[in-house]
Amino acid sequence: MTVETPLLDTVQYPADLRKLNKRQLRQFADELRAEMIDAVSVTGGHLGSGLGVVELTTAIHYVFNTPDDRLVWDVGHQCYPHKIITGRRERIRTLRQGGGLSGFTKRSESEYDPFGAAHAATSISAALGFARARDHLGKDNHSIAVIGDGSMSAGMAYEGMNNAGHLKSKLVVILNDNDMSIAPPVGAMSAYLARASSSGVYQGFRKISKQLSKRLPRAIYEKIAKAEEYGRGMVTGGTLFEELGFYYVGPIDGHNLDHLIPVLENVRDMEEGPVLVHVVTRKGAGYGPAEEAYDKYHGVAKFDVVSGKQKKGTPNAPAYQKVFAKALIKEAETDERIVGVTAAMPSGTSLDMFAEAYPDRCYDVGIAEQHAVTFAAGLAADGMRPFAAIYSTFLQRAYDSVVHDVAIQNLPVRFPMDRAGLVGADGQTHAGAFDIAYLGCLPNFVLMAAGDEAELVHMTATAVAYDEHPIAFRYPRGEGVGVDLPEKGKILEIGKGRIVREGTKVALLAYGGRLAEALKAADTLETQGLSTTVADARFAKPLDHDLVMQLVKNHEVVVTVEEGSRGGFGAFVLHFLSDQGVLDSGLKIRTMILPDVFQDQDSPYNMYETARLNAAHIVERVREALGMSAEVVNLRG
Repeated sequence: MTVETPLLDTVQYPADLRKLNKRQLRQFADELRAEMIDAVSVTGGHLGSGLGVVELTTAIHYVFNTPDDRLVWDVGHQCYPHKIITGRRERIRTLRQGGGLSGFTKRSESEYDPFGAAHAATSISAALGFARARDHLGKDNHSIAVIGDGSMSAGMAYEGMNNAGHLKSKLVVILNDNDMSIAPPVGAMSAYLARASSSGVYQGFRKISKQLSKRLPRAIYEKIAKAEEYGRGMVTGGTLFEELGFYYVGPIDGHNLDHLIPVLENVRDMEEGPVLVHVVTRKGAGYGPAEEAYDKYHGVAKFDVVSGKQKKGTPNAPAYQKVFAKALIKEAETDERIVGVTAAMPSGTSLDMFAEAYPDRCYDVGIAEQHAVTFAAGLAADGMRPFAAIYSTFLQRAYDSVVHDVAIQNLPVRFPMDRAGLVGADGQTHAGAFDIAYLGCLPNFVLMAAGDEAELVHMTATAVAYDEHPIAFRYPRGEGVGVDLPEKGKILEIGKGRIVREGTKVALLAYGGRLAEALKAADTLETQGLSTTVADARFAKPLDHDLVMQLVKNHEVVVTVEEGSRGGFGAFVLHFLSDQGVLDSGLKIRTMILPDVFQDQDSPYNMYETARLNAAHIVERVREALGMSAEVVNLRG
């Protein structure tokens, strides 16, 4: 029995991969898949999408001369195999950990990541930028974008393709179709047709035919050109892409290297562009538990490789997103106007729970946040009560729609914003840092933030009942703090906060998810002889002016605490106090916000430790304001 020599150990960079014989690539891909499975079993992360592109990753790096040839991955969920063979294998078990590799492509991490990504549908536009830069600089390298069929629901993908078709730059777009959403059956015949239509012989024949046809009367020439395009389209299914100016090749089996390699070689050697290669893959391919799972193991915790069983801890409290969904379902029992809207994140927002209860009142519009917002605005304009549940970081993608279609028209769209604040392993691209500032500057908006999961229930009920203006409410990722949940939410008075704890010397004014840390800090300050009030602002806009003035007048120092960037809640408070002339009175007031940097991934606690927004830092800030020594105590747990 012959024992095969491990090949993955011989490949540190793609240049090493290109030294292998084509017959060795199947073994290499199998080893690459096994390495990825083992690595993600240790770290957790996005597994299914990466498993689906093992062969495609191998083929791209084998055929193209990366990093000189620019390879741009869309979203980046599927980039783990790419990282393993681009000099990062030794660090692959640090994925999504503090000080480790990002779970997405990142320019500062490697020259093989020419463009960072974590949001969808950016790859074609970026790759076109690289292609045009190449043309301007007189270089001859290739530009390749890999985009999934899910991302093709985003309008930006078509904007990029439309522009590429107009510019006619040499550009390769690889459509990774892992849902069979637009793919006809694939097999030997389609592979043959893809290989034939991308070959130099066919391209040469096509070019000669075009030259001859142009000598014919214009009407006949146009009919011949259309016949050629639609003839191939009928066989291979590329009419839409041809209309956008792309030469279509495919579909081909994305797990068959004997099909992939020659097609990619032909595409690489084409003189004209742009070209779209339609590759059909299976999410979770090559790992039984992933292939059998309903979500193909899209995102997983640490798991046992043999059984596939994930090692999830027992939650101490319900997750905020599930609290929101259950509260919305409860409200919908008595209000038929409530509808849910999500942009390809039904499970991430827990609107899948709402959809199960009310399937005809929940809309997943795909990766199309701009459409989701304007669609919700249309619903609101005709009397419905839409909840556009979009992560804070993804709502940024629809900002013009929020301004133009919601705020200016003063339409009562409800925006539940999950993932407010720092989010742990997903890092800087998914942090909900900016929504307080970017929504707070808009006329007609009401802004709320839940200090705990019970408050989230109340804010959901408040949003249902409020029809005067658009209203947004933010809440963190993960578990709540463990408070008792009400049977049904109560409607809050708009613009009114609450006192959670009474004191006399220090006032902590929390907005949102740092309320629990403010209460911990108050306990410590009390032991140091500093009587402390803790207030939950609830609203950033309209701001509770009476509450702010009460805190200012009755305490020696006031500290605002929030999980947001500059220009947020603390800035609103300072602006109000400045207008009242209070800041000139010797008042000791401090703001605590997220640092003015994009923070790398880590555990949530460590990220807030770096941000200096945990309880110990609140204590330190108070003592500094009072001119006392800054004694920082470890208050974890």
